[in-house]
Parts: sequence; C-alpha cells; structure tokens
Amino acid sequence: MARKFKPKVVTSNHLMEGDAIYLAEDGGWTREFAEARLFAEPADAEKALAEADRQRDIHVGAYLADAEFGPDGRPRPTHFREEFRTRGPSNYFHGKQAEA
Repeated sequence: MARKFKPKVVTSNHLMEGDAIYLAEDGGWTREFAEARLFAEPADAEKALAEADRQRDIHVGAYLADAEFGPDGRPRPTHFREEFRTRGPSNYFHGKQAEA
C-alpha cells in the first residue's frame, strides 16, 4: 500500500551563498520558508522540481521537502532537518566548534 502524499516544498541551496532557498509562488526563489509554494498534489510537486532542476545557474541539489500549513496559514517545515536549514548555513564557529 502506497503512503499518503504529504505536502511538499521545493528546496535547494543557493549556488553562490550556500543558504537554503525555496521555490516561491511566483516561480522565483525565496530564502523564507514561509514564502515557499506548498504543493498538495504529487504530480504538481514533481513538475515543479523538474522545472527547478533546469535552473542550475542559481542553485544546487534541489529536492522536495515535507511541509504543512502553520497556524498563520503559511508553510512551515515538518522535519527537524528542514527546520535547521531555515536558520542559515553553519559555516561559522559556534558551540563545540568554538570551544576547540
């Protein structure tokens, strides 16, 4: 039995800056998860991912990430990995990195 489809957003990493970006409603890219386009249908999500994959001059590693509508009606991540990615690249010293 196939699993029920969960809503998705298209996410990737900006090619030059490395931070997480999300496909927006207007077809462009945003750095705000809450501004991402949320896909409720698998075919729509796959089509958007294929279109995003052709924009390799902007980003690298596009994929579909699970999401849901938050209480404010805007998309929010449902997995800790995606929540972590919303905080930006971890390319600076903090925590254990700073202590070494």
